[in-house]
Amino acid sequence: MQPTFVLVHSPSVGPSTWHAVAECLTAAGYQVRIPSLLHIGSGVPPFWPRVAEAVRDDLRQVPADSPVTLVAHSNAGLFLPTIRSGLDHPVAGSIFVDAALPARTGPTPAAPPELLDFLRPMAVNGRLPRWTDWWDEADIAPMFSDAIVRRTVVEEQPTLPLSYYEQHIPVPDGWDDHPCSYLLFGPPYDDLAAEARERGWHVAHLPGAHLHQIVEPARTARHLIELAAMK
Repeated sequence: MQPTFVLVHSPSVGPSTWHAVAECLTAAGYQVRIPSLLHIGSGVPPFWPRVAEAVRDDLRQVPADSPVTLVAHSNAGLFLPTIRSGLDHPVAGSIFVDAALPARTGPTPAAPPELLDFLRPMAVNGRLPRWTDWWDEADIAPMFSDAIVRRTVVEEQPTLPLSYYEQHIPVPDGWDDHPCSYLLFGPPYDDLAAEARERGWHVAHLPGAHLHQIVEPARTARHLIELAAMK
């Protein structure tokens, strides 16, 4: 049975960052789900239990005996262990796309100390601006090749509380008992791709900025298909 691709977006952005890739995968004959993490509960931030629950709830529409391939972008990579351990579905593989990696053992901080130092002065009443507002235009503009897509991605971004980045996310033992792989776009995630390689994972490289899946969705989809087939 061909696994369903489950595309998990970073809680810092929204599901539209995966829409074009999903269309390419669907055209290639694959089943695809994009769980939304934007509206978890009534104004409840996407802390790790809620993220795992949101993915589990979304997959209720997929038969329990149907295998899935989990795909996480950016900060969503930290949640894959808890997502994996909370599913009834068999997980055929996990793919990290320009993503943060969970610790090998023990809880993983959602943000390293240097990022928290960067974020704390931005918080107003404990809430941060949208992710694209953290950076200069020179950093953001290269991530988008289409003004309409940029507007969609920017407008759906949540304003997360600082406490989201202060959480520690569990890493259940044995979560990686299946093939794991990494798709790198570019710096600063090249060090994480190197760590993934050290863990014995397959690593592929599609050069681009951090949201490159919206710039080259067809090539991103091809890489996901190839990585999902590797054992």
